Amino acid sequence: MRIQEAGYDRQSRLLELAGMKWEDLRRSKNVEDERGASSGGISGGVGIGGIVIALIASLIFGVNPLEVLNLLQGGQGTPTPRSAVQPINDRDSDFVKAVLGDTEDTWGRIFQQQLHATYQPPKLVLFSQGVQSACGSANTAVGPFYCPSDQKVYLDMAFFRQIKATAGSSADFARAYAITHEVGHHIQNLLGTADKVRSAQSRSDRTTVNALSVRLELQADCYAGVWGHYTAQRNLVGEQDVQEALDTAAQIGDDYLQKRATGSVAPESFTHGTSQQRINWFSRGLKNGDLKQCDTFAARN
Repeated sequence: MRIQEAGYDRQSRLLELAGMKWEDLRRSKNVEDERGASSGGISGGVGIGGIVIALIASLIFGVNPLEVLNLLQGGQGTPTPRSAVQPINDRDSDFVKAVLGDTEDTWGRIFQQQLHATYQPPKLVLFSQGVQSACGSANTAVGPFYCPSDQKVYLDMAFFRQIKATAGSSADFARAYAITHEVGHHIQNLLGTADKVRSAQSRSDRTTVNALSVRLELQADCYAGVWGHYTAQRNLVGEQDVQEALDTAAQIGDDYLQKRATGSVAPESFTHGTSQQRINWFSRGLKNGDLKQCDTFAARN
């Protein structure tokens, strides 16, 4: 999907540049580096909810459900001790701190100007192989995720290597998109959207639960685009950066992932949206920079 097909203005000042310029961004102090620590894990049995999660994950992401069952144990049992490690000061972690710091500054201004409220930033945890969160244990196969219970974003740096393999060696804006999507879930948590969706899902059948999940994920994509809008205004990203982010969005659509994993597509099982939907909503936020334009729950389709 090329930029002009996604409805993005090619005459924008954004397109005059190439290469995300993140080195001068303020570094966040809200990054916790747990790489190299034991994942902690949880002893105890797996409930029926964990089995359902494992089956859904195997269908959408093409991973072994036994692996997911071993790592997502429903939050039951006693956590095993974690080993303490020293933070790793490498270029990847520096990039994460820069992007997270910029989301703090950008969303701080957006909340003040558009919502007349104070933004409360999340923590971001870097991990390797496995991690224990307030929402349960997880590993690299789960991908980046946000836990509303502890208001933290969790990121395995191996995911960045996957993006590099997919989008190219200079895919910094694509990597930033992955981070800002999860920050988008934090914003949904702050605004009460996530609670409303979970409440509605608790009273709904599986098809409706999945449909609500799609709208929640697409809104997080749009919020990531809103951040990108203000990043572009400051001449920090260029056409190639935007294209790489759009290509990344296309390759994490439910239809794309299901087709690759199983050879077929089951729309009723979608939880994140199609490739085209993810591109469209990210592009919408990127073009407008307006939170009101990200109301996926008001959209007919």
